[in-house]
Amino acid sequence: MKLKSKASDGLVRIGLLCLTVFGALVFSFAAPSSTGPGTPKKALIVWGGWEGHEPKQCVDIFAPWLKEQGFEVEISNSLDSYLDLEKLKKFDVIIQVYTQGTITAEQERNLEEAVKSGVGLAGWHGGLADSFRMNTEYQFMVGGQWVAHPGGIIDYEVNILPEKKNDPIVHGLKDFKMHSEQYYLHVDPGVEVLATTTFSGQYAPWIKGVVMPVVWKKYYGQGRVFYCSLGHVAADFNVPEAREIVKRGILWAARASDK
Repeated sequence: MKLKSKASDGLVRIGLLCLTVFGALVFSFAAPSSTGPGTPKKALIVWGGWEGHEPKQCVDIFAPWLKEQGFEVEISNSLDSYLDLEKLKKFDVIIQVYTQGTITAEQERNLEEAVKSGVGLAGWHGGLADSFRMNTEYQFMVGGQWVAHPGGIIDYEVNILPEKKNDPIVHGLKDFKMHSEQYYLHVDPGVEVLATTTFSGQYAPWIKGVVMPVVWKKYYGQGRVFYCSLGHVAADFNVPEAREIVKRGILWAARASDK
């Protein structure tokens, strides 16, 4: 009888352990939403600015995918979407695809306040890091600003940092090749870099060997900020790793994936 009791106790302990592990996994992949538990996460996509970066075509890649993930997606081609601060605070993530624009003081202030309050911010290439060149607080929020792309459209390699290989945004990905603009940026040293690229010096000899961040994440107040310098045009996302990194980065910023 004692042996049977011990065996039963062992089975109970194993069952409880399994439930604990399962619960932890569910929690890690279903972080609290700003809209409350059990409700769909909400994403705002704001696009516009310079047409050369194909903002609408890029939105058409990620908006349907977000809906497949269960997000309620609002799409706007006006920065006036930033005028209603209380509405902004109800989104889980704001995805900005807006290059070389100008932003009013109220639009900028509301965007920054929303992110500080906990709304995520995500974007790529010039749509996030070359948007408002005169707005330094905005650049402080993003974590960097584009300044050059020596050689224009060239071949280069993106390297996943070995020490970040277990980060959910780059987990399981290997180094990969791009044929696009290799962004040279002024970068906040406080960002958490996940992937880099090294300049060969072929087009600007004085920067030979410079290692430049390509993918980073950071916080601005309580908000998660994700950036990827890839995505000059929509075709860049035909590279599976580039598309996957942006997808994962959006989910991370929205608190819809593992920490």
